[in-house]
Formats: sequence, structure tokens, C-alpha cells
Amino acid sequence: MSWQPTADPKPGDATACDAVEQVIVPRARDLGGFEVRRALPAAGKQMIGPFIFFDQFGPNEFLLGQGLDVRPHPHIGLSTVTYLFDGEIMHRDSLGTAQAIKPGALNLMTAGRGIVHSERTAEEQRAQTVRLFGIQLWAALPKAQEENAPAFVHHAEGELPRVDGEGKRVRVIMGDIYGQRSPAQFPHPAFYAEAILAPGAVLPFDPDYDERGIFVVSGEIDIGGQTFGPGQLLVLKPGDRISVLATSQSRLMLIGGEPMDGPRHIWWNFVSSSRDRIDAAKADWRQGRFETVPGDEKEYIPLPE
Repeated sequence: MSWQPTADPKPGDATACDAVEQVIVPRARDLGGFEVRRALPAAGKQMIGPFIFFDQFGPNEFLLGQGLDVRPHPHIGLSTVTYLFDGEIMHRDSLGTAQAIKPGALNLMTAGRGIVHSERTAEEQRAQTVRLFGIQLWAALPKAQEENAPAFVHHAEGELPRVDGEGKRVRVIMGDIYGQRSPAQFPHPAFYAEAILAPGAVLPFDPDYDERGIFVVSGEIDIGGQTFGPGQLLVLKPGDRISVLATSQSRLMLIGGEPMDGPRHIWWNFVSSSRDRIDAAKADWRQGRFETVPGDEKEYIPLPE
């Protein structure tokens, strides 16, 4: 998606839990019937592993004839990671991809040196009331891969491994966790998973990676005697094995990875280790030097001024 104009995340209340380093509270904003909550980047925490952008969109309900309309826009230096809980999005990009994203599936679009895409509700979907609820992450590419050729991969729900039992259901979206490995390839050690916990279920979370976070989508959890609720991103301290107790039916997103090879500059939809590269991307979009999106050539999002 494009960088929607939302308010920055704010620090949460001080935490007494030794395992939690920081609590990030996204600020919700209604963008004309479309609610977005941004958790990353935040004050004091630009990235968790490679993940530099974390947006929860929805839950939203579009009336008859309405839907999502994110017009064509460019990206460089990152991979977009889109995962839905409810609804459907039609993804189109300048590689010629046209792919419907459905709940439980993974869309992994790697921008590299440059790609353009749009995200819309398909016309046939607009003939009914449409719900939309999901998460989009941006994963910064390592410096050596920032100028790679753009690419797109889709993995259907059935392709992503699951771990079930003892009141827990974990879907491994990216990387390697709980003994399962996602088929999605990313050029930096990282993981991303969805965990659905029944009340009373306990989820262990080992320090296999230096940087880890838990985003509470719904429900309530207890870590070390402290409770955390929906809309909080918990940044965990490195090296601590923790146990997450679900005090109610809960949905969590687990993210993390090894630290990146230096900070990143982020401006609009561009991520890079070089400010000059972002300036070049601005000029390329302004001058029409990016590729267009087949089947969606009539509209685009202008460069912010």
C-alpha cells in the first residue's frame, strides 16, 4: 500500500514486565471509511528485524458499490508483505501480476530497484457489502539486494505451514519458527507468524532471533503478570525466553529477525540506505520513468509535495 497520512505511533504506558522493552501504541485514523493503525516506524524503534513498516488496516465495512482503491504508486528498496484476516484485495503490479489476496494467504512483492502496484476491491466484490481486515508490513532489503530486479510471489493459505494443538494455532507466514518453515523466501534472517490462542493457552516464544515483537490484534494476553490488549506492539528484549498466556481468545502477530545492516531512510513509499537513491526515485516518479500497471493505467498517486 501507499504511505497513508496517519498520525505517528505514541509510546505506551510504562511496563513493569522485564521481558518487554517497549510498548508501541498505534494511533488509529479514519481515511474516509478506511481505518489504519501504524505501529512501525515509531519513536525509538525504526525496525524489528527487517520490518520497517507495520500497518493494521480495518476492520472496515464498505457499503454496496464501495471498496478499497489504492491507486498505482511506486516502491523501492523493500518487500511488501500483505496478509488478510477478512475480505479480499486485487493486487496488480508493473510486472503484469493480477492476483486476488484472500484471508490466510501471503502476497510478497519485492520492489528492489523499482515497482509500481495498486490495491483495489474488485468490481464483482463491490456488488455486496465488503469487509476488509488485515496487516501489511514492509521489510527493508539488505543493502546488497536493494537494487535487485523486482519480483512477486503469492502463497495460498494451504501452502503456509501450521502448528496446531493445546489451544494454539500458529501459521508460519515467513521464515522459520516452531519447527516449521514458510516457502516464502526473503534475503535476511526473519520470521512472521499469526498465532490464535484459546483462553488459557500458553505460547512459548524463544529468543531464536535478537529482535522480536508481538502485536495484539484482538483479545488479551499476560506476560510476566502484566496484561496487554488489542492495538499494542510489544518490543521484546533480546535473549529472554517468554511465555504468553491468553486470558481471552486472542489473535497475535509475531515478527522478528536479526538486526539490519544499518539504519534506513524512509520517505513516502521509498526505503533505502541512501538518501540520494530516494531523491532519484522521487525524480523518476515525478518524470514518469517507472513502469505502469497493466490493467490499471488511468490513475496514479502523485508524488507528495
